[in-house]
Amino acid sequence: MAVSEKSPSSAPSLLPTQGQPRRYLALWFPWLPCERARPEGDAEVPGALVARDGQALRLAAINLAAHGQGLAAGMTLADARARCPDLATMAHDPLADARELDRLAKAMITFTPLVAPDPPDGLLLDVTGCAHLSGGEAQLVARVRTAVGYTVRHALAPHAAAARALARHGGADVRALPVAALELDEKALAGLRRAGLATLGDLAARPMAGLAARFGEVAVMRLRAILGEAGSPITPLRPTDPIRLETRFPEPLARTEDALDVIEDLLGQAGRILEERQLGGRRFLVVLHRSDNAKPRLAVETGQPVRDPAAVMRLLRERIETLSDPLDPGYGFDAIRLAVLGAEHLPSRQRVLEGGKEEVDDSVAALIDRLGVRLGEDRVSRLVPRDRHLPERAQAMVSAKHTRPLPWPATCDRPPRPLLLLDPPQPVEVIAGVPDSPPQRFRWQGTLHDVCLAEGPERIGAEWWRKRGGHLPGGAGETRDYYRIEDAQGRRYWIFRHGLFGETPEPRWYLHGQFP
Repeated sequence: MAVSEKSPSSAPSLLPTQGQPRRYLALWFPWLPCERARPEGDAEVPGALVARDGQALRLAAINLAAHGQGLAAGMTLADARARCPDLATMAHDPLADARELDRLAKAMITFTPLVAPDPPDGLLLDVTGCAHLSGGEAQLVARVRTAVGYTVRHALAPHAAAARALARHGGADVRALPVAALELDEKALAGLRRAGLATLGDLAARPMAGLAARFGEVAVMRLRAILGEAGSPITPLRPTDPIRLETRFPEPLARTEDALDVIEDLLGQAGRILEERQLGGRRFLVVLHRSDNAKPRLAVETGQPVRDPAAVMRLLRERIETLSDPLDPGYGFDAIRLAVLGAEHLPSRQRVLEGGKEEVDDSVAALIDRLGVRLGEDRVSRLVPRDRHLPERAQAMVSAKHTRPLPWPATCDRPPRPLLLLDPPQPVEVIAGVPDSPPQRFRWQGTLHDVCLAEGPERIGAEWWRKRGGHLPGGAGETRDYYRIEDAQGRRYWIFRHGLFGETPEPRWYLHGQFP
């Protein structure tokens, strides 16, 4: 075999040479929707995402723990709760799933330029000629699995359809795969099983014409694609052109305000490009080229995707005001460049007829962006809800810049709670009847309070699926009975008994908050 020599400076080609066998890597993320929606969720807690189907609520996706309880996508929520009363549910967001799959596909371009999404929960990678860059196929697969960050099953095969079937149905031989790998409707699969055809090998041993006549052309086409007898091409992502705009001047621009006008014009051009692509910018970079070769840079980042030039200009002006050195044009600016370094999906918004203003109020997002520029992104936070039972853990403080606002759960079905909680809950001495009577008198911080009114209890069960602990604030703790009480001075408190007499010999009392 003749070996052609290459110069040491030539880069290895990622394209397959003539006659080189193709290799496809299929990735399947079986629990992607649930793992995306609850990245910090307990893997041992059965969970599902729910969507409305007509008049019924059905499971749109489940996690591994729910699968272990016998649940499956498509079940009604009522049936699922009958089998698993402790099922944790959230609303399904298929658009968020699609965006996450698209993000994963773009991340895989690091390993091969030919990456195709396989909606709703898979990717197909043409890794022909790429494995040697990672030290072999095993090393390539290990790097890919590390990069995705989700539960993933994979398979390598000479054909895309074969790799996909092996990843989703297991095994190393496509002929041993069950007929379910053809992904036909349930009626066709039942017909195949009644005919004694359990595997793809059983089907391959039959005349294709007879199979097509009895089970349809689709079954034969998919069978031949998996067996490699017919092509199964993929449609790889086409990387979009980066948004980079530039304006050059015949004479140096001597005034900063004139430079800002040019930047605003460039932002308008970028906004039109973003609107055509249904995108909004998240990170913007402006580079000003001075005549003396100095290149001052202005960079801003937004909490939400935007394409309004005025909104970005406000942030750029805020950035200029925070600079230790003014934006000095020196001998003038020869050129100004704008780059959109990050963008996310942003559909066109409906405009109302009166005044043409957008329906969505972005004032809070704009405030977060301005505070982030002035104070630093790490110093601006927001509260977001968490799917937890315990009141002190039902919310979390996160970065406002990098977290989208989430809807808070409805509180109309539970008694009122204080706006602010004591962290941690303060121990109090209580005189109360047993086993579950409300407090009659309590001592807090050395002061004795007589209880005039009491309402409750509101019982909150322990998070039994977490590590149980008998002391606050760590661990799941015991069952809590909360009371809303009022003392003789009219002050109102939120107090709870930690533990029932059947759970612990000496339940303790804690003050968790005060009502205004």
